[in-house]
Amino acid sequence: MKKFFWLTLILLLTAGTVFAQISANSNAWVSADSISLKSSAGFFASNVGVVAYGAQVSVLQVSGNWAQVRTQASPVVTGWISTGNLSSRRITGTGSGATASEVALAGKGFNQEVEDAYRTGRTLNYADIDRTERLGVSDDELLRFLRDGRLSTGEGR
Repeated sequence: MKKFFWLTLILLLTAGTVFAQISANSNAWVSADSISLKSSAGFFASNVGVVAYGAQVSVLQVSGNWAQVRTQASPVVTGWISTGNLSSRRITGTGSGATASEVALAGKGFNQEVEDAYRTGRTLNYADIDRTERLGVSDDELLRFLRDGRLSTGEGR
């Protein structure tokens, strides 16, 4: 019963973020640590800039799971961002000393209480998770891996 409660709580907390509607001619805020603006709607499109967590953008158009945006900080910069990395709700700093990554996760429903609940009675190896999160693979390396393995890039669907 306790598992069901926590699963339900997590789903309810994340539902607002997941189902928040991003629409053209509106403002949105970057809800991920640091996101590359792409030249077109697609993960492997070339990078045209970077926007930080909490940055406000103007949504110019939406195409599938991608939104073409203009940054508020530099209105001449436009590019495409996955709508999963945008929030229709304003994101503000906490001044708590938390990292942008921690704040981004909290905005998606993860907080110390939820993390503590996961740790209770489980044998999860958070050190391996932390180590995996620190790994870096460039877009070029990832694309080469997918092509060499004859795997789908997920583009052009």
